[in-house]
Amino acid sequence: MKKNQHLDIAIIGAGLSGLAAAHFIKKIHPDYHIQIFEKSKRVGGAIQTHTQDGFIAEAGPHGYLDNVDESRELLNDLNINQHIRKASLNNFIRYLCLNGRLFPIPQHPLKIIKSDIMPFWSKVRVLGDFIKKPVESEQTIADWAQHRFGKAILPFIDAVITGTFAGDINKLSIDAVYPGIKKLEKEYGSVIKGFFKSKKTRKKKGLPAMTNFKQGMSFFIEKMAEQHSIQLETTVLAIKPDQDSWKITSDKQIFKASNIIVATNINQALNLLNPVEKSPFLKVPESRIANVVLGFEASGIDIPPGFGYLAPQKENRFALGAMFSTHMFPERAPEGHVMLEVMVGGRHHPDYMELVDEDLIEKCMIDLTSLMNISQNPVFTHVIKTKEAFPQLEIGHLKIQAYQKNIAAKYPGLFITGFGWNGIGMNEMIKEAKTVADQFSTKNERSANPEQVKGIYF
Repeated sequence: MKKNQHLDIAIIGAGLSGLAAAHFIKKIHPDYHIQIFEKSKRVGGAIQTHTQDGFIAEAGPHGYLDNVDESRELLNDLNINQHIRKASLNNFIRYLCLNGRLFPIPQHPLKIIKSDIMPFWSKVRVLGDFIKKPVESEQTIADWAQHRFGKAILPFIDAVITGTFAGDINKLSIDAVYPGIKKLEKEYGSVIKGFFKSKKTRKKKGLPAMTNFKQGMSFFIEKMAEQHSIQLETTVLAIKPDQDSWKITSDKQIFKASNIIVATNINQALNLLNPVEKSPFLKVPESRIANVVLGFEASGIDIPPGFGYLAPQKENRFALGAMFSTHMFPERAPEGHVMLEVMVGGRHHPDYMELVDEDLIEKCMIDLTSLMNISQNPVFTHVIKTKEAFPQLEIGHLKIQAYQKNIAAKYPGLFITGFGWNGIGMNEMIKEAKTVADQFSTKNERSANPEQVKGIYF
């Protein structure tokens, strides 16, 4: 192994976080010697597009909303506007499966309250938010939502969490997942009041749009990767502070770097960081899903207009929900065909991941047929199962977030970002990467993002 190779910055992980951090740092310091190390054979981490027989499906995220400045900056820098495909929330709706039927969900909270989805007295109970005092201790999302708005709101909250984390609202921490909302609650005594008060200080931008690319999400990652030096199939085994730099041991070499950015999945990061500074947990819980891709002749299925649907856990359905992919992005299937991507598994049903592909497809078809008019069998099927999982920000995760801040502050030249520390959304990953990069423009002065209110969309 080569020893004492010295870098300005070593980045561990060539997923979205690592690539975005490298991109923003290069804008500030184009002369820096930056090397990215990735243990797998490809870049992208959880982001991976599958293309077969003219159908384009996603193993990971199906896109991101275009309402974050850092994400727009990154997209503009890459100069790939001609490849962008957008589906606006103004034009597409999501459905909620309730009592075996699909109900359209308005994107505005007041429209949900005014709709016929909720019983009258449940709507009245929502107003209890104005008088309910905040709970000081950490709460699950379910306990928090029921305390503020009543039990009837839970299926809607469950749908939001299913669509992002494939998680369990009875385990996920509202304080870790939505710290901005908790801040509104404490500051104004009411989430509704705080939302409208803070809205007055924000520019009116309208509803955002889901952003993807003609060739799929992997195209976005590959365009970023083109700009950087990346060493694939290289596993970093250990990191250690060494005077004014970091000693990094991989399965191929030992080298030094003035700065190190750990940009892996949180559980991979904890394996590296724990020997440096003991963490409160060795691992955070994870959730995995299978994407069951179903292609049909357009005449053989009547898909409702919209993004897709989500099914709360109380419905006891096999599928978590489905994306109506070709409604949003018609180029995802050959001409004359449509495609659905059905989510299966999640925190509630990890056992579904053990089913063989044929059983997954059959059970998804039974589930879908009870919700929409399907007169033909699919002409294309494919099941995507990946090793990548969704980290779950469950009760106790505040300790992990405090650990992240404390260890980064304690050790000069150490920066931590990535999947699962403070969220799992693409916009969150890009914002955190930009924050890390900005610290290199202020002589490594540490800064923290203020707790912002994340938009909640169906």
